[in-house]
Amino acid sequence: MPAKVKVALIGCGGRGSGALAQFIAACKLLAIEPEIVALADAFADRVQKLGQSYQVPSSRLFTGYDAYQKVMATDCTFVLMATPPAFRPIHFASAVEAGKHCFIEKPVAVDPLGARAIIATGEKARTKGLAVVAGTQRRHDASYIKNKALIDAGAIGAIRGGVVQWNGTVPWVRRRAAGESDGVYMNRNWVNFAELSGDHIVEQHIHNVDVAIWFLGRPPVSALGFGGRARRDSGNMYDFFSVDYDFGDAVHIHSQCRQITDTASRVGEFFTGAEGSCYGGGKVFSKKDIKVPDIKLDTGDAMVQEHVDLIRSAFNGKPLNDARQIAETNLAVIMGRMSAYTGELVRFADLLTNDKSPHYNFQFAIGPKDFEAGNVKLPAEVPPIPGKA
Repeated sequence: MPAKVKVALIGCGGRGSGALAQFIAACKLLAIEPEIVALADAFADRVQKLGQSYQVPSSRLFTGYDAYQKVMATDCTFVLMATPPAFRPIHFASAVEAGKHCFIEKPVAVDPLGARAIIATGEKARTKGLAVVAGTQRRHDASYIKNKALIDAGAIGAIRGGVVQWNGTVPWVRRRAAGESDGVYMNRNWVNFAELSGDHIVEQHIHNVDVAIWFLGRPPVSALGFGGRARRDSGNMYDFFSVDYDFGDAVHIHSQCRQITDTASRVGEFFTGAEGSCYGGGKVFSKKDIKVPDIKLDTGDAMVQEHVDLIRSAFNGKPLNDARQIAETNLAVIMGRMSAYTGELVRFADLLTNDKSPHYNFQFAIGPKDFEAGNVKLPAEVPPIPGKA
C-alpha cells in the first residue's frame, strides 16, 4: 500500500464534498496520506468554497463544463465523480482513457445509451487494471452482506417476491434566479429534471432496486409501472412511481417510491422466501439454524467502506470493477421509469441487447454535450402523461 495517494473530485456540490470527505476518512483507516490534486465543477462558487475548506491552491481549481478534461491531465491516481448523473458516462470514459481509478456515484446514466456506455468503458477499465467502485453503499454494509450470505446459504429458501421502497420528500428545490440562463437553472436544479437526474426512481430509488437485484442474483426481465405528479412545482419529474418488476420464475418485486413533503417515510427492502423472509439489512425470519461467518469490515460507515474497498483493490492486484453491475441496475430503474412514462411494458433486453426495440436508443433531447456547447433550451416543466383519457 502506498504512503500517499493523489485524488481529484469532479462535482463539488453536497454529494461531491461528502464523497471527498469519505475518501479522506478511508485513507486514514488505511494509514495513507491523501493529497487533493484537483477540484472541478461547472460553477466557480462551488469549487472555490470547497477549495477553501481544504486549502487547495487556486491553480488546482477548475470550472466550466470542460473542467473534467483538465482534471484528467493532472497526475491524480483516483477520480471521484459526483456531478449530476447525466454527465457520468463522458466523465467515466475520460477518466479511464487517462488511466485513473474511479469512484462513480450512482446513478451512472439517465438513458439506455449512457448505461451501455458505462458497460463498455468498464471493460476498458478492466483491461487496464483500473479499479471502479460505484456508490451503492449497501453492498459495503455488514448487515446487508450478512443477509445476502444467509440467503445464499438457504436461510429463507428461494426468494419468491418482495417489496423495495423509498418513500420520502423532495430533497431540495432551487428556484430560478433573475437573468439565469436555461442551462444554469437546469444544472443548479438538476435533482428536479429527468434529463439530468433520470427522475427520482433512477437517482434515489436505485439503491433499493439494487438490493433486489443483488439478493436475487439477476436483473429483472421486465417492468410494468405507473406514476404521476400532484405536488411537485419545479422541474419535469413525477412525484411517485409504482412498478411491478418481473424477475422471471414467477418472482415479482414491487417497487414503490415517492417524493412528497409531509407524508410518511419508509425506505428499505423486504423479501419473502419459500421458507422464510427478511428485511434487506435487518431481521431475518427463518426456522433454520444457519450460520455464516462474521462480516469483518474496516468501518461501520458503508459510505467510507466503499472507498476503503476501492483504494485497497487498486493496489492489491485484484481491482474491483462495478461498472457492469451498476449499469445493469441503472438500466432496471430506467426501465421502470420508461414504463411509467409511456404506459408500456418494457423489457430489460429492450434496453441492453434488442437493438430493434424502439426503447433501445432512447435518449433525452438535452444531454451533457449541449451543456458544454452552451445551447441548452429549457424543456417544459411538466411531467409525461401516458395513454389517453
